[in-house]
Amino acid sequence: MTQATGPVSPVEPLESRHPIDPRDLRNALGCFGTGVAVITARAGEGRRAGLTVNSFASVSLDPPLVLWSLVAHSPSLSVFQEASHFTVNVLARSQQHLALHFARPSDDKFAAVGWTEGRGGAPVLDHVVAHFQCRNANRYYGGDHVIFLGAVESYNYTGEEALHFSRGKFGRFTPHE
Repeated sequence: MTQATGPVSPVEPLESRHPIDPRDLRNALGCFGTGVAVITARAGEGRRAGLTVNSFASVSLDPPLVLWSLVAHSPSLSVFQEASHFTVNVLARSQQHLALHFARPSDDKFAAVGWTEGRGGAPVLDHVVAHFQCRNANRYYGGDHVIFLGAVESYNYTGEEALHFSRGKFGRFTPHE
């Protein structure tokens, strides 16, 4: 096994290699079903942000690390960059309305939503399948996104069914018999 050393080279823009239709690529990527989460944070001066993602993933168990990514031109990027912590709120199958709510722009996304204050002030949404309260450990820049690496400091989960997303639609996981 080879270990990576030194800085990672930036990825060449698509147009310099061969043409890829971004819409078609998005359709192909949509074949990979994911869970749905709302990432929340609070910046030092009290500004809160929350947004729906399906880019959440586990990185390591020892130490416990997770990641998620945010488009670099997001209006809430500064809150997530300034925040000491963020919370990954994994949505239950019954919480599709929250996925849609946090996917839309709003002056105060938390006004009509039940939540409690977590580490670093990052909101923990009520009745989620799981939540991971993370210290904002590092950021990496990849193409048009910022990748956030979080050190999990606490978590909780239930036995409820999680909300899934595949091919542009919400759904559920059906185990193969």
